Amino acid sequence: MAGLDRRTVLAMALGLSACGARAVDAPGEIAPLKSLSPFPLGVCVMTGQLDDPQWTQLARTHFDRLTPEWEMKAEAFFMSGPREDFSRADRIVDWARQQGMGVFGHTPVWYSQVPDHFTALAASAPRRFREEYRAYVGRVIGHWRGQLAGWDVVNEPVTDEGSTLRDCLWSQQLGHEGYVIEAFRAARAADPGAPLLINEYNLETNARKLATYQRLIEACLNAGAPIDAIGTQTHVDCELAPGAISATVRELARFGLPVHISEIDVSTRYGDARRQPAIYAEAAEAMAALPERQRFGLTVWGLRDSDSWLVRDRRRARADAPLLFNGVGQPKPAAEALGEALAQA
Repeated sequence: MAGLDRRTVLAMALGLSACGARAVDAPGEIAPLKSLSPFPLGVCVMTGQLDDPQWTQLARTHFDRLTPEWEMKAEAFFMSGPREDFSRADRIVDWARQQGMGVFGHTPVWYSQVPDHFTALAASAPRRFREEYRAYVGRVIGHWRGQLAGWDVVNEPVTDEGSTLRDCLWSQQLGHEGYVIEAFRAARAADPGAPLLINEYNLETNARKLATYQRLIEACLNAGAPIDAIGTQTHVDCELAPGAISATVRELARFGLPVHISEIDVSTRYGDARRQPAIYAEAAEAMAALPERQRFGLTVWGLRDSDSWLVRDRRRARADAPLLFNGVGQPKPAAEALGEALAQA
């Protein structure tokens, strides 16, 4: 969700839409997608959406797992002061439990959000940085010990260009591989039973980035980092070449670990929008083609088009419709195609 206006994200987390109102209810017209899926099917959520009856009805009908879109990122934890505030994320976890849904954690370590006190710590007491970093990760993961379906422990460690790892405060203090390894070790100590994942984007369209990502995973595994599964975000558009998602999933599966299509949306801003259903179907087929033990799941990054981070980003010049349901909650051809692919799987 890189590049989105911070105020827009906060407004959505608090339940405000771009137009100041919520869409009216629209009845579902397809079979519950989760009932067709041979693997967990997830959708992202913000706390404000839990007050929207249409959103909640669609979510519990079609999905069995939620990923907090913002509420488990560092910015959300430190909005209220120098110590972590978990109340926003707790609301999501509590609601999901009431619905019989799982929750997937996302994400304590991200180059884009570094708590202010770590910047000060790096300048004033760098020798304490490693200890405080591990303690921070441990507090976040440990707060929901034994309660979540897994965690994106480290998010987006590779540069956009793809040949190198990102330079950020974490890597400056602990090393490009070191901060990843330390985060996974701290996460495992905090919750020994939670599956721990690493997560990255643009792997379907950037072969150099996919290769660098795999080298990082291999190095971390060789160093003993407890990486249990691998995420590919799959933010793509309708220009995506057929077979690209399948090829990426196969590449990542070579480690023998489960694979998570973790944030899929299919932008209609570029390419032929009529290709959107086939791309969603390919994602389901790619996941279903894996051995059962490697199917961590598929998560859609938004429920209705009006919920999408791509639509909320006002800097984008063209209209977009990247998700399975339209702005009034009606299933699109993409939802129908996904359902058919899941059923065939």
